[in-house]
Amino acid sequence: MSIFQIKKKTSGAILWTGSAESEKTALDAMAREAGYPDFASLPTQLRAGGIKTSKLDLIS
Repeated sequence: MSIFQIKKKTSGAILWTGSAESEKTALDAMAREAGYPDFASLPTQLRAGGIKTSKLDLIS
């Protein structure tokens, strides 16, 4: 698993950070934590302006 961070493109606000298998599963995990079944179920206004998903490379 990898660590992903999801941000709003317009504001740079961090919406979610956590581990996931892929970008898609990270987006779905973020949506589930917000009370939705998956990313596609998020209201349009929440996705407006774009969402940026980044895979974080953490070095210890």
